[in-house]
Amino acid sequence: MLTLFRKKKLAEEKVANVFVNTLLDLVDEGFPEVAALINEDPEFSISPNINAEDSDRFLLIMLAGNMKYIPDYFTNYQDFRLMDLINRKMALALGVEADALKQTISNYQSFFTRINHPSKNTHYAMSKAVFYKYELNDFQSEYFRNMKTPNPIFLKRLDDIVAHFIWDWESFQNKFRVVE
Repeated sequence: MLTLFRKKKLAEEKVANVFVNTLLDLVDEGFPEVAALINEDPEFSISPNINAEDSDRFLLIMLAGNMKYIPDYFTNYQDFRLMDLINRKMALALGVEADALKQTISNYQSFFTRINHPSKNTHYAMSKAVFYKYELNDFQSEYFRNMKTPNPIFLKRLDDIVAHFIWDWESFQNKFRVVE
């Protein structure tokens, strides 16, 4: 009970700023290494040669996935307010319309559902989305390429990589109390 009073208060606006800036920095700094790991993965017959600068799809996957987690940790419309603030701030940072970004995020989240059905595990959906959005199927061995499914060994490695880009809302809430 006493820990509740020791938590630092953080306004929703500030949380949205921290989230957007952290995610942008993380993807900017981390994607070149992600691309290198994918390009060098031994499960591919030939290297996909993903450009270290081609992080746009990766950013959208990480944004959509991380936003999908928010309702699990916030209630009483705080989740809606946070997601709206994050959407508006990210749209501003990317130089796009907020409504267009909101629709893109929704499309990505629907894509997660389709490619990961019947599982509802967002983390795995994010990994599969990287596989499909970067069209990695063409670089696999003939067996998995014909099945049009990710090699499970590669997918496990991708899960480990994606885990570094998932926001830890639980730890965040242990340190901060988000206020309106």
